Amino acid sequence: MKNLKIKTIAATLFTTIMFVGCSDEILEEQPRSIYTPDYFKTEEGVYGGLTSMYAHLRYIYGQAYYYNSCLTGTDEVTYAQSADANFKDMDLSGVGQVTSVTSRADVLWGAAFPNINTANGIIENATEVGTIPEALISEARFFRAFDYFMLVQTFGGVPLDLGTGELKFNTNPVRTSVRNTVPEVYTKVIFPDLLTAINDLPEAGRVTGGVTKTVARLYLAKAYLTYAWWLENPNNIPTYPDTSRVDPDGQSAQWYYQQAYDIAVEAIDNPGPFALQQTYYDVNLGSNDRNNEILLYADHTEASEFYNGASLTYSNGTAPDNFAGWMMTWNYTNIRSAADQTQETLISSVQREASQPLGRPWTRMCPTIEVITNTFADKTNDSRYDGTFTTVYRGNWQKGGVTNEFLYNANNMEVYPGDAILTFLNEEPTELIDYSNSTYKSNIGAGVLPGRADYVISPQGISRLTYPGLWKLGTYRTDNGSGLGQPNAASTRPFNIAKFSELYFIAAEANVKGASPQGGKTAYDLINVIRARAGMWRWDNNGNMVKNEDNSAAMVAATPTNIDINYILAERSREFYGEGYRWFDLVRTQKWNELASTYTICGSDTGDHTPQTIQRNIEPYLYLRPIPQGQLDAMVGNTQDYQNPGYN
Repeated sequence: MKNLKIKTIAATLFTTIMFVGCSDEILEEQPRSIYTPDYFKTEEGVYGGLTSMYAHLRYIYGQAYYYNSCLTGTDEVTYAQSADANFKDMDLSGVGQVTSVTSRADVLWGAAFPNINTANGIIENATEVGTIPEALISEARFFRAFDYFMLVQTFGGVPLDLGTGELKFNTNPVRTSVRNTVPEVYTKVIFPDLLTAINDLPEAGRVTGGVTKTVARLYLAKAYLTYAWWLENPNNIPTYPDTSRVDPDGQSAQWYYQQAYDIAVEAIDNPGPFALQQTYYDVNLGSNDRNNEILLYADHTEASEFYNGASLTYSNGTAPDNFAGWMMTWNYTNIRSAADQTQETLISSVQREASQPLGRPWTRMCPTIEVITNTFADKTNDSRYDGTFTTVYRGNWQKGGVTNEFLYNANNMEVYPGDAILTFLNEEPTELIDYSNSTYKSNIGAGVLPGRADYVISPQGISRLTYPGLWKLGTYRTDNGSGLGQPNAASTRPFNIAKFSELYFIAAEANVKGASPQGGKTAYDLINVIRARAGMWRWDNNGNMVKNEDNSAAMVAATPTNIDINYILAERSREFYGEGYRWFDLVRTQKWNELASTYTICGSDTGDHTPQTIQRNIEPYLYLRPIPQGQLDAMVGNTQDYQNPGYN
């Protein structure tokens, strides 16, 4: 498991009803039809079970349909031109509906419960081996808490009893299930497991990518923060199963906000081997993957299909492949430049390539116009827009075997390999873009500005068809040679799950909600650590050139003195855009309807650059996802009471 090249073994035993209906099977290293208590009383069983826990992350993170459920329908993302019902249903804009059948949160449900049962088996039986240190058992505790935390945020209360008692390992098929309440899930498993994990886990992982005290502190702080919001319930969002918003341990929401702050600051002050990268660009740079800002990731590798868990040459878009990055990659391969000035012989000047700015296009998800104009309004001082999106598409036709030395592009001007063929402008230009010009045939309805060889689209012109791509999740490989590489393969990059930087946001949010700060660590101070880093440039990503520029003072000067929740959410979006955080952030803070009920985007037709304002209908019951239909179909008895209200 060096570099967390995980040898995947059997997922776990599919015995409780929660496990029925999982469509994906985990690649087996040592085939096992069942895990038994005796197996977890051996070193082989403990290590095998722990290995499967790291591997199970691949079935959630990088799985594009689950990724979609965390973003589409928020203020970050809407559906794109080629979206099917998986994406339109999640948008809540009248083109689909979230139901127990259509919700892709089923991916989480199907992957989490088998892993929880494996964790139960290790925690319950590993001590009998006699040679298993508490640190190893706490890895299982971390993953059990991790899965339950993801589940309780998504579905509300979920079952702690998988068939043989609460938090007990189950080996017998059952067809009944009882959901625990939200407070029970937090106080019986999430909090105690994470507290134990913090005590027993090492500061540095036992393997590269292994869980540590720092990642356990992050999730405990985040769980305290989320539970505090749940107790406070400022907008009266319903919960299920029905229960009073009273903590069984008698603590107030304010107590939990303070705990969230204290734990997050403790992690910042005791980082172990973790730290912020010097520049935002370096956080998501493919050649810098697994850097020390990343606390947890679902790993992949180009070194071996076995360790990658997927083909290195092709993917059909199924887990455990990492194919989430395709979804916000539009079909840039439709861009055309001309072989001659008559514009009669057109050539694909930007070809599909296994490189971070490009990759495999699916056109399923796209940013809203407000993301470009509001969230990332400052594109001069703040490096995060440049470090998030591909906004310049450069010629690479020679890598695809086209021998033309140069091509003719906008205004019949010559372009060479590496030159900009299409640019999504940072701001609206002072001159009017000519989108109607038919002389120069971009083939995608892009516009022309006088004196520019590149086609252009302005922020108000991005559409469901053409939009800046998501660079931060883009493909990165070192085996392309001088060609286009393997752009049809799933990404061999790790999918980042947790970052050290989030600790600053958790503590800042808790402070805004009333937690008493430590000296020099108010919300203003903490957010400015992140913003100052965002002002540090070493490379202009879309300009493709060195840019040694320190705008940190300007970034700090622009920070409002009185930070509120909306500002924290805006900063979180700038920092973590497109990484799968947003639905959870808006649900936790109960800001989903306020911030995402309308958005602006141009249509799906070629050359449509007329913004439309779209309304969403975000009703309170939607703050919980539906229990998957596969779970309900496999149960006996009345399942209506098992389902979250609004979905029956």
